[in-house]
Amino acid sequence: MESDMMPKRVTVVEVGPRDGLQNEKGVISTEAKIAFINMLSAAGFSVLEATSFVSPKAIPQLADATEVMAGITRRQGTRYAVLVPNAKGMERALAAHVDEVAVFTGASETFVQHNIRTSIAGSIENFRPVVSMAREAGVRVRGYISTAFGCPYEGAVAPAAVAGVARELVALGVDEISIGDTIGVATPNQVGDVVGALREATSLDRLAMHFHDTRGTALANVLAALELGIATFDSSSGGLGGCPYAPGASGNLATEDLLYLLHGMGIETGVDLDAVVAASRYLAGVRGLAPASRYYAAATATA
Repeated sequence: MESDMMPKRVTVVEVGPRDGLQNEKGVISTEAKIAFINMLSAAGFSVLEATSFVSPKAIPQLADATEVMAGITRRQGTRYAVLVPNAKGMERALAAHVDEVAVFTGASETFVQHNIRTSIAGSIENFRPVVSMAREAGVRVRGYISTAFGCPYEGAVAPAAVAGVARELVALGVDEISIGDTIGVATPNQVGDVVGALREATSLDRLAMHFHDTRGTALANVLAALELGIATFDSSSGGLGGCPYAPGASGNLATEDLLYLLHGMGIETGVDLDAVVAASRYLAGVRGLAPASRYYAAATATA
């Protein structure tokens, strides 16, 4: 399958250590997180989301963000990113010498109110000092737009609403925008609709896609996005991270499954698939749970 817009190389943003672990019920030790991140670094990711500088009360699992960032072995060629909610989190992130920060909003007012206790407009205002501090420090900024394909409270979300939030983030000065299918409802035709609307707000090279596999459509959506020229995708080692709005459902697209698809299509990523499997195997031992990744299950099956 060839498309004139199909990228020859894709950036895979590994989000397992942050997005994957933040909803983990069992406590993962700081040492285990550091070892996991080091194994992922060795796999060759150019971007690795390591943790989040949010209030420890909000996400106890990531309360050790400072210790994790101090303990990891940084690989040359890897950008270490963290999520920050506000200026206070940004101060902690800068003290930890991060390479990139991410801010988080949504395309659905109800979702944003439930998650960060403010409006979409309020969240953008909260980001203003964060972006300013990042610019001053020479730190890259990524903006997440969640619920871009559907909301657990409002249902369908209009592509124009997603594009509207993207315009606000572009005006604010973010470097990249990650478009999230938070509840895993997207289908390939919707990907076309949303990307089509986003073209009016920003350039394709500033867009990333963050698909969830809750209903088994993540890889189909990746293919649709590739054909439209999208060249950055978020994924989580082993499929780590459930979907909090669909109890028992899988959440993040597994990095192994994404890499298998991309490599099979002859698209370069610079990431060693076997090394990602090894990292997932390590964390599976720590968690006592098998990874959700289909590729992992096939690769580690014994005859």
